[in-house]
Amino acid sequence: MQFNTVLRASLLACGLCASTMAIGQEKTGNKEGFSLAPGTVRIMLMRPVIQVGEQSTGGMYEPNADWTTQARENIAASLHDAQSKLGNQITSYAETASGEEPVITQYSHLFGTVADSVIEYQFFPGNRLPTKKRDKGFDWAVGPGIASLKSLEGADYALFITTRDEFGSTGRKVLQIFAAMGGVSVTSGVHTGHAGLIDLKTGELVWLNADRQMGGDVRTPEGAQKRVKQLLEGFPGKPVETAALAGK
Repeated sequence: MQFNTVLRASLLACGLCASTMAIGQEKTGNKEGFSLAPGTVRIMLMRPVIQVGEQSTGGMYEPNADWTTQARENIAASLHDAQSKLGNQITSYAETASGEEPVITQYSHLFGTVADSVIEYQFFPGNRLPTKKRDKGFDWAVGPGIASLKSLEGADYALFITTRDEFGSTGRKVLQIFAAMGGVSVTSGVHTGHAGLIDLKTGELVWLNADRQMGGDVRTPEGAQKRVKQLLEGFPGKPVETAALAGK
């Protein structure tokens, strides 16, 4: 009896957490006064950080190498198709003789951390920190050190993209069913994504599109296309006709 009581309380806590996350989330933000006219800047498309795995019965993430490889190939192809529609000169990042690849990787992961912080402490109204209220503006950065990287010379902005997918295991789905029978909501699967522009002169985050409930199965070409379209929705400087199509 005591075990059942504890289990029900745990499930209820999970359900309340999921419900809180789903309510009132904003998805896009940009630095005050930032604008990007089509055809005016050079943007470096950084190598996306992609993680794909399974969500265990207890909610733990278990990486899957095959799924991750599929997702990387599919997203790379979708991003290649999307580059010509973003309204500015987009160049994919290529490793150079500068030896900066490890530092670039660190910045890519740092961007993901910053994006998660924006979601948690600015996009959710109930969680906003005093310094992140609407009247305080959109003030986030990865630090000015990025301006010194030689492999990014010639670009005005860096476009960072991260995605993380945890597909619910059989055990997790069974738990979800039993939880529903007990009147408790438990999620099965996690699908998040971030796309953001970093000003390479200052290290400031000037635009972010982020969502903890993204669509598209990145393991398939069609799903990856949907994911990329969602990630780039509202991209600043995108031609009007392309922006309209992205919302469909």
